[in-house]
Amino acid sequence: MHKIFIDGKEGTTGLKIFDRFSSRDDIEVLEINPDLRKDLATRLELMRQADIAFLCLPDAGAKEIVDAVDDAGIDIRIIDASTAHRTDDRFAYGMPELSTELRQRIATTDRLANPGCHATGYILSVKPLLHAGLLSAGTTASSPYNTRLSCHTITGYSGGGKSMIAAYEEDAQRPADAKQLSAPRQYGLSQLHKHVPEMIQYSEFPYPPAFAPIVSNYYAGLLVSVPVYTEGRFGLADVHQALNEAYEDSPLIHVRDLDFNPESGFLRADAFAGRDDLEIIVTGNDDVIEIITRYDNLGKGASGAAIQNMNIMLGIEETKGLVVEKE
Repeated sequence: MHKIFIDGKEGTTGLKIFDRFSSRDDIEVLEINPDLRKDLATRLELMRQADIAFLCLPDAGAKEIVDAVDDAGIDIRIIDASTAHRTDDRFAYGMPELSTELRQRIATTDRLANPGCHATGYILSVKPLLHAGLLSAGTTASSPYNTRLSCHTITGYSGGGKSMIAAYEEDAQRPADAKQLSAPRQYGLSQLHKHVPEMIQYSEFPYPPAFAPIVSNYYAGLLVSVPVYTEGRFGLADVHQALNEAYEDSPLIHVRDLDFNPESGFLRADAFAGRDDLEIIVTGNDDVIEIITRYDNLGKGASGAAIQNMNIMLGIEETKGLVVEKE
């Protein structure tokens, strides 16, 4: 029996992780007295008893508890769901699909940073194209078009945490708020979204994408689109092959056939709500290709990925306890 402590179980990600453990007989969740959930000494004592701790905290809180664990010399493996340590070399990045070496590091690490929801789709789309030589990060005369990328995303409001959930589900009861929240809204207008540093580091594409995240009036689900301009150097089949080869052995990633035509040509951003796997769709034409990933921002974009990484760290079957539809 593996003992788990979720620090920040009251948050959206923490509750989803806790829910995924409800049907497992190999996990014991160590629960904290709600009145002591911010008490450092109590939290550290639970971490002394646990095999793995999930940090579902704001960035500052995650940094504080990691420092406290290190100062106390507690032997605990940590999965941090915040942004705080995603580009910290002391932490393994929790996306095992990226390489065999990274998967091996995840299996043995004591410190893991769980990926961001928007970053997940972008990184999975871009890195295989670089490795296949279809994209270049250089600025040569023969490939000036692929020195910059863009990315637009559509997410459910649960991605904004408790405050945004309250805005859509409670504040929207007032007529003025309901009108404001009824249409999709773009945010991160400064191009300084907190996911961008990991998007650069783990895609291995050295420039930040022009990033346009959009939140819409539904609870969960995420659609990430990355357009690629080919200038005749490669086509749809080349991009599809690169992605298919990269993820053919990944149990949580489904690369769809090129003739895949879901929902009569429409893509619902909430199609994977409640699931922990992800699909990749390659569409467009040989001049302009669009790579689209669909998944749950709370699943493969957060809690599902965290449990996948925990399973790997504990030597458990990778998809145990996850919601994955058979293809």
